[in-house]
Amino acid sequence: MAEGWARHLKSDFIEAFSAGIEKHSVDPLAVQVMAESGVDISSHRSKLIDELEEKDFDYVITLCHKARESCPVFPGHGVSLHMGFEDPPELAGNAKSNEQKLSHYRRIRDEIRKFVEGLPETLPTSEGK
Repeated sequence: MAEGWARHLKSDFIEAFSAGIEKHSVDPLAVQVMAESGVDISSHRSKLIDELEEKDFDYVITLCHKARESCPVFPGHGVSLHMGFEDPPELAGNAKSNEQKLSHYRRIRDEIRKFVEGLPETLPTSEGK
């Protein structure tokens, strides 16, 4: 969702990439709630961090605690930071209905949008790590 928001809202000055340590399909509930907000992420694909090793990132931002624990150190001078968003699939796992699942996704979608809307002004500089 973060890559979708960054590409939708900030593509004129942010080049966003998302990746993880496991390859999986794009979450259909994330696709659904982003589409509700006018952002189509249905063509996005799961990428492994290894696919991005050649990039020299200015920032590496982890969004959930699981990602923070498993995110490798990236070479270069990029600033690493963590934004502690809750993990929608984890939250949805205990939901009793599809609507409850979607409510978790919608809340996190909106929190991520607010974060992305503040970029890049809210990011620390390399001097202010």
